[in-house]
Amino acid sequence: MMRLLVMAASVLLMSCVMMQDKKPIKVYLIGDSTISIKETKAYPETGWGMPFVYFFDESVTVDNRAKNGRSTRTFIEEGLWQPVSDNLKEGDYVFIQFGHNDEVETKKSYTPKEQYKANLARFITEARNKKAIPVLLTPAARRKFDAIGKIEGTHNEYSELVREVAKKYKAPLIDLDVKSQALLQQFGAENSKHLFLQLEPGEHPNYPDGKDDNTHFSELGARKVAQLVLADIRNLKLELADRIVKKEVKAN
Repeated sequence: MMRLLVMAASVLLMSCVMMQDKKPIKVYLIGDSTISIKETKAYPETGWGMPFVYFFDESVTVDNRAKNGRSTRTFIEEGLWQPVSDNLKEGDYVFIQFGHNDEVETKKSYTPKEQYKANLARFITEARNKKAIPVLLTPAARRKFDAIGKIEGTHNEYSELVREVAKKYKAPLIDLDVKSQALLQQFGAENSKHLFLQLEPGEHPNYPDGKDDNTHFSELGARKVAQLVLADIRNLKLELADRIVKKEVKAN
């Protein structure tokens, strides 16, 4: 028994030493409502940045600066980007996912294509000036299926702009549009409703009249999308990948 206790203490001590040897990493998330932290009154709506924080060891701090309704342009104009840029340090990460609000011409957040690209380039350049690591993400897919149950893209043009900027600036790219479309296709037209804010009248007190939302995620959907991001962090072989704690999430 004593031998087992000594071995357990040794393992714990070794784990603590290894943790102390790891340089702290800060990960900033900038983007829109598909990532952001939600107020209690919005639950069960969940941004994928919320579960994302729980998949890393204690050496990683996730600072979620995403805000509902923001585009690249309004994120800059409202002064949301500048504090991030000012506080970046060497080795920090900036995950950049916009597009939902940039691409809709009828929204006040609309950003023309060339300005969208220029804004993404600005995020990359300013992050690199601080020796931080910018990571571009195409916008997460909306739930839209055709008559035969095939997923349809709704961000095609603006997702392609993200790919162009990533290629030009040789920035890491997580093609979340493509990956999340594949996830939705895997679930199918009906079951994919569980990934979004889909509620019947009376099902949740925050939405007494129900909700039919194919853009914003449920708690399950947010976790599944966060796992897509985590998988590509590993695929890209970012240093951050070594800090991921393996946790499996199973759908009921």
